[in-house]
Amino acid sequence: MNQSSLGLVAKEIRENIDEVDISLRPKRLQDYIGQEDIKKELNISILAAKKREESLDHVLFFGPPGLGKTTLASCIANELESSIKITNGSSLVRTGDLAAILSSLQPGDVLFIDEIHRMPITVQEVLYSAMEDFALSIIVGKGADARTLNIPLVPFTLVGATTDAGSLSAPLRDRFGIVLQLRYYSPEELLQIILRTSQALHYPITFDAAYQVALRGRGTPRIANRLFRRVRDYATYQGKEVIDKESCEAALSFLNIDDLGLDETDRKILECLIYRYNGKAVGLNALASAIGESVDNVSDVYEPYLVQVGLINRTPKGRVATKKAYYHLGIPLPDNLEP
Repeated sequence: MNQSSLGLVAKEIRENIDEVDISLRPKRLQDYIGQEDIKKELNISILAAKKREESLDHVLFFGPPGLGKTTLASCIANELESSIKITNGSSLVRTGDLAAILSSLQPGDVLFIDEIHRMPITVQEVLYSAMEDFALSIIVGKGADARTLNIPLVPFTLVGATTDAGSLSAPLRDRFGIVLQLRYYSPEELLQIILRTSQALHYPITFDAAYQVALRGRGTPRIANRLFRRVRDYATYQGKEVIDKESCEAALSFLNIDDLGLDETDRKILECLIYRYNGKAVGLNALASAIGESVDNVSDVYEPYLVQVGLINRTPKGRVATKKAYYHLGIPLPDNLEP
């Protein structure tokens, strides 16, 4: 983006930000930056549900971490003028854990389950009747003494979030009426978020500096906001009251964040593929073990972005570094890879 275009975008962003109450987490869909198609679909469904005086259909968000699933769930609850209860799939290990939460809901409440794919299948199965019939069907006893206990529930909206929709059982996935995929943000959208964060935290940043952070934000608001905080720390250390482009670039260099937003772990992954495995396809487990990271961390945090920007290809045989990865790292292409 050239300086003229950046100036026009910055002026428009400043006008839009000044019109809303500044906070790190927007409370309404109209204040939520990015994911325009998702906001439109949610707005239509919410207005229709309120007009019919019914609970909103259950919603499933899926996509890489850090894209705003929790924030969207809170916006949904605020739009419905309802309360929200937040939990994590990994903490619901027994059917009783889920039953206790469901039975405590008030009419119209929103239940948000983050990482819903981490719930055991037995716990997922309890949700079937809860989502369809607003009732809990729990088997009590064992063997010949076993019986089904049906407990009525108030109407509620379940909002589930997952980084891997394929990990959900098909019956549970099919019970979500609204299934939405969150996508990576553009640098211009991240620019808006960073400027909003700057105002919320009362630490000014120039537009040039904010755009440099946006370019390195990996298309992810959580990462962009984290980088802003680290750049702010560096500027504070330098005694500056405003984050300018010079201090921003110095901070990003100090943090070893390159112009694509790659950090040491990203480069370690690419260099492992190139040097240790000589550019051959590598399985996820072997790759994670070789760099000393967990499989979940590589597959959920690092790999999606590396694939998105074209530095890694997924093949039937495993992960392979692309020509772009060689160019980006300044590594000569091997003879078996054509320029």
